[in-house]
Amino acid sequence: MNAQLQPTGSAYFIAKETAATESHTLSVLVDNEPGVLARVIGLFSGRGYNIESLTVSETEHEAHLSRITIVTRGTPSVLEQIKAQLERIVPVHRVLDLTVRAKELGQERPIEREVALVKVVSEGEMRAETLRLADAFQAKVVDATVEHFIFEITGKSSKIDQFVAIMKPLGLNEICRTGIAAMNRGSQGM
Repeated sequence: MNAQLQPTGSAYFIAKETAATESHTLSVLVDNEPGVLARVIGLFSGRGYNIESLTVSETEHEAHLSRITIVTRGTPSVLEQIKAQLERIVPVHRVLDLTVRAKELGQERPIEREVALVKVVSEGEMRAETLRLADAFQAKVVDATVEHFIFEITGKSSKIDQFVAIMKPLGLNEICRTGIAAMNRGSQGM
């Protein structure tokens, strides 16, 4: 094996040691039928690719289509390979690298949002501080008792990470995150 070629985390040794990994958001339009998600995930796990975020939902009921949004990390050549392999799966209609498309449109990243439910258990003055900080982050109270709050927060993943970090010392008890939903700006669809 050539000394300059190193494993990239995938089963294929295609990237040079100096190739930097990048985070990319892929949008995959698929038939809404049993087993499709398992096949897509199987492609990633079978080749040693990691999925950082995964969301899926039916988007066109009449056409029986679902949209899978995947955030993954790799070198540019590995990301191209992932996209090409996804396109070969039979129930896949279209694969769009939203990160690449955003750059083509002169933007840094696609529009990415995530929803989280965050449970905080606190008493006394900590409750007032919890509410004050939640308000600063525009988090909605969706459930409350004298012992806890459950907040709903929507935004970039970094905003949710920051909110979680601030809530830890105030009695953070539980977190449930949806994963990233993403779309490119402009009038052109997928």
